[in-house]
Amino acid sequence: MSENVNAIAFLLLAFATIGGGVMMLATRNVVHSAFWLLEVMLATAGLYMLLSAEFLALVQVLVYAGAVAVLVLFVIMLTLRRREDAIRPYEPGWAGTIIAALFLGALYIAIARFVPTMAAMPEAIPGVAEFGEEMFTTWMLPFEVASVVLLVALVGAVWWSKGGDDR
Repeated sequence: MSENVNAIAFLLLAFATIGGGVMMLATRNVVHSAFWLLEVMLATAGLYMLLSAEFLALVQVLVYAGAVAVLVLFVIMLTLRRREDAIRPYEPGWAGTIIAALFLGALYIAIARFVPTMAAMPEAIPGVAEFGEEMFTTWMLPFEVASVVLLVALVGAVWWSKGGDDR
């Protein structure tokens, strides 16, 4: 019974993720597209929960879904001056179709040639101290650089959305 419930939940979340991605690309309204991206991020967090990866699900919601919320609030809402600016032209051309077909072909070849290997287990289970040391020595600088880049983008969006000709 539990396997059936997990399978149904997985299928629902997988279809929600794929459907949200397709709708994000297909909608012409930029704000609606951002909300579809938020739905994709939350469905992905649900997939992580099914895999018993609670930490990844929490990071997914806090970092990625939070980033989409910031994207909607600060970037899209501040830069749109008129309602017509929110509508983007939707012109799917042959070039996009060809690129998608090439990507799907490369993906098929990569999956067909994939040979899974068994990973070696570590000798000892790493503790919280080792995790913290690795996190704050290896990943601190890229995290801080990313936060500065996001801050600059936010300030640029506020400056760009300022009305008038006094720029």
